[in-house]
This record gives sequence, C-alpha cells and structure tokens, in this order.
Amino acid sequence: MNSLVFDSDDLSLTEEFLSRAYARLRIGHSGADGIRTRMCRDAMQSVTVDELDFNYEMSYAVAPLGKLTICAVHEGTIADNTFHGVKDTYGPGDIAVLAPPEQPYSGRVCSARYNVTMMDTHLLNQVADAESSGAPVRLTGHRPHSPSAAQQLKLLITHLRDQVLCDPVLREEPLIVSAGSQMLAASVLAAFPHSARTDAAAQDRNDAHSLTLRRALAYIDDHAEEPITVADIAAAAHVTIRALQYAFRRHLDTTPTAHLRWVRLGHAHRELRAADPGTGVTVTGIAARWGFHQPSRFAAAYRAAYGVLPSRTLHT
Repeated sequence: MNSLVFDSDDLSLTEEFLSRAYARLRIGHSGADGIRTRMCRDAMQSVTVDELDFNYEMSYAVAPLGKLTICAVHEGTIADNTFHGVKDTYGPGDIAVLAPPEQPYSGRVCSARYNVTMMDTHLLNQVADAESSGAPVRLTGHRPHSPSAAQQLKLLITHLRDQVLCDPVLREEPLIVSAGSQMLAASVLAAFPHSARTDAAAQDRNDAHSLTLRRALAYIDDHAEEPITVADIAAAAHVTIRALQYAFRRHLDTTPTAHLRWVRLGHAHRELRAADPGTGVTVTGIAARWGFHQPSRFAAAYRAAYGVLPSRTLHT
C-alpha cells in the first residue's frame, strides 16, 4: 500500500518508469518539443488509482498486466486502443476496460489526461457467484452497458480516490480496505456485462432457509473484526452467494453486507462506551477501525441506531 508521484520531460525515464509501474512496455513519441509526463498513484491492497497527464502524442504497447484495468478519460483522446478482437477510441467522459488481464494491448495517448484503475481479478468473485463450472467471473464487454452505469462507476472511483486512497491512515485499515475493494468490484459488475449468473436457480431458493441464515449470522458475529467478504460468509454457510442473499432477504429483509455493517456498528458502540477520551481515543479512529471511513455517515447511522451522536457516547 503506497502512493507515488512521477513528473518528467525525459522520454527514456518515462518508459522505464511506466514499465515498472505497470508492465513491460514500449512507447513512441511524435517528436514535438516540450513533452511532459505526470502521474500520481494512490494505492491500497488489491486496488490502485492512477491519475496520468501526457501533453504530447505517445504510442504504447503493453504486456499483459494480470489485473483488471479500467480507463476513464478526462481530457484528450486514447486512440486505437487495441487488444484481441477489439479496437476502440475513448474521449472525454468515456470509461472502458483497456484489455482483459491476460492480454497485451496497444494504442495512442493523444495529449490526454485520464485515470487508470487497476484491481485484482479475484475481487469480482468476492461479490458475485462464479458460473456453475467454477470458472472465475469475467467481464464479457469492454464498455459499460449504459451511460448511467458508467457514471456510477466513475463516481465510485472518484470517491475511493478522494476519500480513502489519499488518506494514509484509512488505506491501512483492513476493514475499510476490504469494504472499498468489494464496493469497487460490485460497481464494476454493475457497469459492465459479465459472466456471473444473475438469475436465481431453484437450488438457491431452496437453500435460503433458516439454517443457512443461522450459520451466516454466527460467522458474521465471530468474524466481524476481520476483512470478510460476502463470498466468505456464503462459504461458511455452505451455500452460494445468491442463496445467501435470498436467505437474508427472506428472513431479515436486508442484505449480508448491510447486516455486517450493523454488527460492526454495534462493536463501535461498545468500544465508544468503554473508551477513555483522556487517552486520545477519537470517534473517527474507532469508526475507521470498524470500517466506517466517512465520519458524517457514521454519525448519522449511529444516531439512528442509538439516539445520540457518537461523540456524546464517548464523553459520557
């Protein structure tokens, strides 16, 4: 987990740096004077968000990155981005997958400012059922299926970058890292066509019984302080993610993720009651430890549950 900044007018240094930051690559340059490359990376485990700015035209050819790589263009153009069977161009407002994790790709950056979000592919399996064959969940298209889905994904990436990744304390909190990664994976699956099953199988409905719920609740209670995923909870209950979701909806009218947040809110409440503010303990610190990275939202959820602000509990 780290951040880095690069700013150079040297093309050879840029090629060397980008090869280290991504994968082995070659870059070409149009020959204009006054070139400058800027990049700022914020990262946490399994996810990085890079802001890049090229004031010149540059061609690129990149080896497979082994990660899901999503590009959102702010200014300029990413032209002729090409991988197996696909050649496309992206302009301001576009968001797209640059290439599948296992494939090389090439294209041209034309005086562009954009961000690149990279995530480990296993994150998709943490929030969606794999196909019955057991194959990993894969994206089946490189562009979002609707403008609204694209916009939601861009907003989520901006939120992660500005609210979590840029904060060296928050991006080291395991529960916040886990929740942020799962939120990103869910948003990616909501935005792009993919191979995960979205319909409910008869077996899933049959498995959504009270025993499944009891197993899931017990696992959440025992592991709430750990960065567990929906896939972990489903595995502990011996059912698919879809069956787990149906069980929570049928018996509690909620979701596994929402219930996990509620349990963690309870832990934060007990920790606030037991804490001594004279030792330097803060509401923000306790909230972050239990996976709540936005103080205002934590305060609102806490007040809805306990009738007072968390600061009052801490100082009572």
